[in-house]
Amino acid sequence: QVELVESGGGLVQAGGSLRLACVTSGRTFSNFSMGWFREPPGAEREFVAALTWRGGTAYYSDSVKGRFTISRDNAKNTVWLQINTLKPEDTAVYYCAASRRDGYYDLVRTREYHFWGQGTHVIVSS
Repeated sequence: QVELVESGGGLVQAGGSLRLACVTSGRTFSNFSMGWFREPPGAEREFVAALTWRGGTAYYSDSVKGRFTISRDNAKNTVWLQINTLKPEDTAVYYCAASRRDGYYDLVRTREYHFWGQGTHVIVSS
């Protein structure tokens, strides 16, 4: 079992920045690829970013590429999502998740993640 707890969300003006954190406990963090997903109001959960456990390769959705950065520190059992140049359309509940997969086509799919956090709210005002 892996427990994940997100933090760092909040209300921010468009153009601002946030840094989301996800602290894990339980099984060996370094054995899991980590992903961030988000669920906008009234919409389905969507892939945002992922970082593989094997080689540290990062993947991003087209909508966030260049603005979001995923990183991890295996010693701290933590993965971060740095969000810059926030837009109102970034408003969502952000979830981190852990997966045993490490390929792009797996890591963009919610079904390939085995453990999920409870989410942290990000609200971007225009």
